[in-house]
Amino acid sequence: MAGWAGPGREVRHDVATGASAVLGVDIGTSSSKGVLVSLDGTILASTVREHAVQRPAPGQVEMDAELWWEEFLSIAAELTAPGLAKVTAVGVSGMGPCVLLTDEQGEPVRPAILYGVDTRAEAQIRHLTNVLGREEIVGHCGAPLTSQSAGPKIRWVADREPEVYARARKLFMPASYLAFRLTGQYVMDHISASQTTPLYCLREQEWHTTWSEAAAPGLELPALRWAGEAAGAVGPEITALVPGLPAGTPVICGTIDAWAEAVSVGATRPGDLMLMYGTTTFLIAPTAAPVASRTLSPASGLTAGTFTLAGGMSASGAVTGWLRDLTGEHDFTDLTVEAAQSGPGANGLLMLPYFAGERSPIADPSARGVVAGLALSHTRGDLYRAALEAAAYGVRHHLETLEAADLPIQRAMAVGGGVRQDLWPQIVSDVTGLTQQIPRRTVGASYGSSMLAAQLAHGIDTSGWNPADHHCVPDPARRERYDELYRLYRELYPATRDITHALAVLQRE
Repeated sequence: MAGWAGPGREVRHDVATGASAVLGVDIGTSSSKGVLVSLDGTILASTVREHAVQRPAPGQVEMDAELWWEEFLSIAAELTAPGLAKVTAVGVSGMGPCVLLTDEQGEPVRPAILYGVDTRAEAQIRHLTNVLGREEIVGHCGAPLTSQSAGPKIRWVADREPEVYARARKLFMPASYLAFRLTGQYVMDHISASQTTPLYCLREQEWHTTWSEAAAPGLELPALRWAGEAAGAVGPEITALVPGLPAGTPVICGTIDAWAEAVSVGATRPGDLMLMYGTTTFLIAPTAAPVASRTLSPASGLTAGTFTLAGGMSASGAVTGWLRDLTGEHDFTDLTVEAAQSGPGANGLLMLPYFAGERSPIADPSARGVVAGLALSHTRGDLYRAALEAAAYGVRHHLETLEAADLPIQRAMAVGGGVRQDLWPQIVSDVTGLTQQIPRRTVGASYGSSMLAAQLAHGIDTSGWNPADHHCVPDPARRERYDELYRLYRELYPATRDITHALAVLQRE
């Protein structure tokens, strides 16, 4: 039986207190989440800290890194309160790829620039592509430069904020920054590093030192580790801040949240697919070898010699959140009920979900959202349904891109906040024809990080921690309708691209 103990924390009373446990903390786009997990996979306690990004200008999305650290300390203090459990390892993860530049001591010189939702570095993408060569970049890094690449954003700071950049010495992402603050070690995992294109050579799984000076002049690049390897150990100064984190406790290097999400559902072998329903939608397909792609994001995997191919939509859950706020709702319950009543096709509405530009597969930072077919008879439930269906069409576009890369999907695991209600994953299954496994625990990245921490500290096989709870099976009766709507969806973007690009220019001005 579960009982509540404080805001956002659920404590299971059927587990003996004082036993060994691992702590997992994830820094996300809209919140930071933490879990305390026993060595059998039971979540003893969990908590959330909500926050917001900063948007200093159109196309720019940032966050203060000190907030990451403050929220980590707050979460760790709550979850390691006396009597809950003895923490034996710490797992960390976070959104990415981000660009956090600090001085030699690790003090941030400016707010962190976030991942592909930040589209400021278009000029730097063009410059670096011209200097290094598009095909050469694809050959070394697996993909061309896009808004998802961290390298051009580093160069943007060097070009546009030279006085700030003159103080920059180190490069972090949320996971590596937490690991640094906890242990004093300047390290980064290979998955994160592989998203700093063109700084990292995917083929060799090493820093591409001859190119780093072009994108990141003067920066000292971190030592590379694998996500589940130790970054170091908790220092005594941390124990003074959080007594529940004993000095000497191992801390994993950690990784980008989506890859930690994949760990949480066991999507780690070729043929697997992790589908993350969140503020953004993200897909990860492990591959047996590096796969070059001009539309998706190749990356290193969890261990040496492993690789992945990933894709991400810039705004999916974010669009549903925008609609919720626009309609004055406090949660999604009523909107979900109304969207279910709207039915397949949203009564003739079709939406492009490119409200923050788009990462993959179109790689267009100037794309914008479109709602086509509006009539006075349409309701907010129709709009909400159209937003869920737009995200599903985006997933289908990604699946077709994976299929074109000769990466058939044999097993799909869904995770994230969007799977807590059945409607969204059911729409995705109906649109794509994909059967999805919904895991018992949908906490996501913080839980995956706790798994890696348990593997490091105790050598535990965590493969049985999070079995499938149920399956989401496509309804064949809806396929014909959705096939037609998907065809229109694919036609809508090129038909409106010139107009939305012109509007994007006006928005920037």
